[in-house]
This record gives sequence, C-alpha cells and structure tokens, in this order.
Amino acid sequence: MLTLTASPALVPAKRRAHVKLFTVQGSNFPSFLPKEVENIKDPFARRLATRIERLPVGFADRSIMSSCVKPLIQSEGSPVVLLHGFDSSCLEWRYTFPLLEEAGIETWAVDVLGWGFSDLERLPSCDVASKRDHLYQLWKSYIRRPIILIGPSLGAAVAIDFAVNHPEAVEKLVLIDASVYAEDTGNLAKLPRAIAYAGVYLLKSTPLRLYVNLIAFNSLPLNTSIDWMNVGRLHCLYPWWEDATVNFMNCGGYNVSAQIKKVKQKTLIIWGEDDQIISNKLAVRLHCELPDAIIRQIPDCGHIPHVEKPNSVANLILDFLGEDSNKEAQIVSQLCSRTNKS
Repeated sequence: MLTLTASPALVPAKRRAHVKLFTVQGSNFPSFLPKEVENIKDPFARRLATRIERLPVGFADRSIMSSCVKPLIQSEGSPVVLLHGFDSSCLEWRYTFPLLEEAGIETWAVDVLGWGFSDLERLPSCDVASKRDHLYQLWKSYIRRPIILIGPSLGAAVAIDFAVNHPEAVEKLVLIDASVYAEDTGNLAKLPRAIAYAGVYLLKSTPLRLYVNLIAFNSLPLNTSIDWMNVGRLHCLYPWWEDATVNFMNCGGYNVSAQIKKVKQKTLIIWGEDDQIISNKLAVRLHCELPDAIIRQIPDCGHIPHVEKPNSVANLILDFLGEDSNKEAQIVSQLCSRTNKS
C-alpha cells in the first residue's frame, strides 16, 4: 500500500511508500502561471505547479503551447496519462501523481484543451472534437505508445470519447466517479451570449467554488477548502478562460452514453461511496454497460477520490496495472509445475 504524507485531512495510518513533505519557493514557478499561484499553501500543489511545462502541439492550423506535467522516468510498461474533470487542471492530481511516480510508473498529467494552463491567447475551437484531436496530437508527438488513460468526473467522458475514436492509443481505461450520462450541455448551448458569459463568470466565483468543495468532499476544514478552491480556480484567472468555457458550452459538450458499449479496452471503475454529485448507482450501470470492466468503491469518500483518498486510488490503479503481469507469472508458474511433474 502506498502512503502519502500530506495535509491533516489526508494523513493515513499505514505506509509502504513515503512522499516527503516539501517547501517550494515562489521563484521556481513557471513564469506563465498566474501570479496568484504564490498564494497557494498546499505543498503538493506548489510542488506539482513547479513541474508544469508547455509543449508545442500541432493542432488545426497552428501550434498550441500545451500545458502538462511530464514524467521524470521512462518505464517499460505503458505510460499512464491523467486527465482532469470539468473546468479544472493537472493540479487536480497533486496527491496521486507523486505516488504513481514513486511506484515507478511513467506518468503524465495533461490539461484538456480549453482548461488548465495552455496558452490560448489565439483561441481555437474548444468543442469535443477539438479536445479529442488536441489530445491525440499530443500523444502522437510525445508519447507514441498505448497508454493507460485515466479520467475523473467529466474527464471520464473525455477518456471514453478518445478511447473509442483512437483505440490504437489506449491500452486500458480508468474511470473515476465518471460523469458519462449527462446529455451534453443541454439548453446551456442555446443561451444568449451575454447570459452565457454571466453564468461562466459565476462559475469561477468564490462562493460557488466553496459550495462545490462542500458537496465534493467529506468533512473538509474551512482553511483547507479555501486553499483547495484557490488551486481549483487558478486557471480561471487567464484572460481567455471565459471565452474557452463559453465556446465549449455553446458547442454542446460531451454526450458519450452511446459510446460506452463500444469501449474495447479493459476498464477499472473507481467510485467514492459518498459521492453527492454523481450517484454511485451510476457506477453499477456503467459497470453493466462496459464490455470488460471491474468496479471498486472507496468508503468514506466523495466525488474526487484522487484528491480525498490518494493512497486508495493509487493502490487501485497499481493493482489494475499489475493484473496482466500477475496472470503471466501464474501461467509461467503453472507451466513450470507441469514440466516438473512430467
């Protein structure tokens, strides 16, 4: 079992691997991050923020400087690519990312087009097809091997859409508290432009973000909730964020319910038992509809397990990645046993 030493809300009892607490000086942050990154107190968010890079990704008729956290190591196994949820960033993985890396996994955390810390001063379309193509071009340019694609919340819809359209790029899927049954953005796509911008402005407001934390996590102390809110809305401070989000809403958003049964990859479903945003009954439905899936629920956990219960999530992912190796070892053992008997 991997263990993370973090904020008081996340201190576990048992240890197998240990991630040290650290302090990060503001001067180490990439210059393209909003200056408000200096106000973040969470040491894991600060640490991961220092590692965010922008890589050129050829997309449509231009090259977009696309934000991600690259792996420190290269392994023989399939790389893990971490997506994030709706209107979020790679900083969502601040607790689980170091655990996967410490376990020797080649791990990427990638910002979905339209969110995160990419340079979108020249705003491209941020619709579903564009998000998919941008991720594919990043994969094609820098990874070029089948990946373990991990998507939480709306990121699960991003992952399913990508895996169905580019099966050659995805070996396995991990879906966490998946938001995959919403039928796109519905009537929001028909809102007058001024009302759409007013709604998006509300989306980054402090009261709304604090309320989301209240329902997304179990018993979060106020000071932690405020700091996590600052982490979660950091990308909203770019001047192009509102345009990108309105563009996504007006284009209709994700509707992947018809794609679920087309997923060919083996899939791990992870769900927080106390999710107040998406009912865990939908986890059972998803498990029934996916052709090849297993389901694991995490007790005393809300909508974002990789933030609230990083040790549990990391260990479930590692077990899932190790299944094929374990099966191969069992087969070899059985063959050896038969040979010895003969």
